[in-house]
Amino acid sequence: MDDTEGTSDATSTSATKGAPDTKGAPDTTGILDEALQRLHASGPERLGRLTNHAPMAVEALAARGQARAVHRWLDLYAPKLEEFPAPVEPVTDGNWRAALGDPRRAADWIAYFGRETEARPWRDVLAEWWPRLLPGLYGGAAHPAIRVGHAVRTLEEGEEGVAAGPRLAELAHGLGYWAARHHPLAGVAVLPGADSAARALDAVPPIANRKDGGFPTRLGRVEGLPAWAAAVTDPDEARRRLTELVRAATHRYATHGHGEATMLVHAATAPNAVLRALPALPRDLWAPSLRAAWAASAAITAMYAPDEAVAYVAPGAFAAEEVFERALAHGDEHVIKLTDTALDVGDGQALAAALRAVELSVPLA
Repeated sequence: MDDTEGTSDATSTSATKGAPDTKGAPDTTGILDEALQRLHASGPERLGRLTNHAPMAVEALAARGQARAVHRWLDLYAPKLEEFPAPVEPVTDGNWRAALGDPRRAADWIAYFGRETEARPWRDVLAEWWPRLLPGLYGGAAHPAIRVGHAVRTLEEGEEGVAAGPRLAELAHGLGYWAARHHPLAGVAVLPGADSAARALDAVPPIANRKDGGFPTRLGRVEGLPAWAAAVTDPDEARRRLTELVRAATHRYATHGHGEATMLVHAATAPNAVLRALPALPRDLWAPSLRAAWAASAAITAMYAPDEAVAYVAPGAFAAEEVFERALAHGDEHVIKLTDTALDVGDGQALAAALRAVELSVPLA
């Protein structure tokens, strides 16, 4: 949820060399599965308001060829974990609407999706629930949807047979968390838009009182967002536009991340989670997914963007592998996840954004 934590500002003025996406082969060591099993004894949140990022971070590490670092990183993160919450009442096909958006029911929802993914193909479960959950993408600062995006990636890229077990359970945890924190964005006026994702993000008006309140309070102050890609109906065009949005939001972090180093990460990682889920979804859900991802990225921009951009060029030329190694050495979960997204984008400005996150964020200790 609201992950605002201490940050420090720094700028630099040299060049970064772009590099193609770096990606390890699908993890076949069993380390990711071990880590997920370890994490499924913990709840999706801590302190009643902060998200457990460990499942997303360890998936990113494994996906980027750093499975050997997973347990070491998890040992450092472990003090932030809390026990799995107690159940309240089983969620069923008959009563789910009453339980939607009730954070007290997280355990009930996770158990429900555990039963569903055991009984049916996981893509069928995802296709049924995606349109139900998509309007509530904004709950939990979009973390539940981001967790689902990581889970879908590991299921899509895993070897045949690997999906049975911890990775299916991880999808159930992500979907259950999303259902429990389901929170629609309502009453937002449509403002004049722009012809590109980058210019549309530039046109987002800031909310009032940006210095006050956590994520839910700030979200309630979002009054209007620019239109962008609203007329898109073709699935392939929706995917192209979503890719454009992820690139624009990632690039923007390099010059605007100082507005709130932690929360502005999600302006890029939330739409990227949606993008990662598209291959597992029916094509008729791609355009609605684009619209929800845009609203999420734009709303986060409205809530946390600084008054002014800063000029930023990364301190040196780094290959993608080196940038991810820097993120791992830093250890902050948001830095790891933004770098993971930056490697999806794969160009020099995206890598600069990842290095900017390293500079702005507090290392995991």
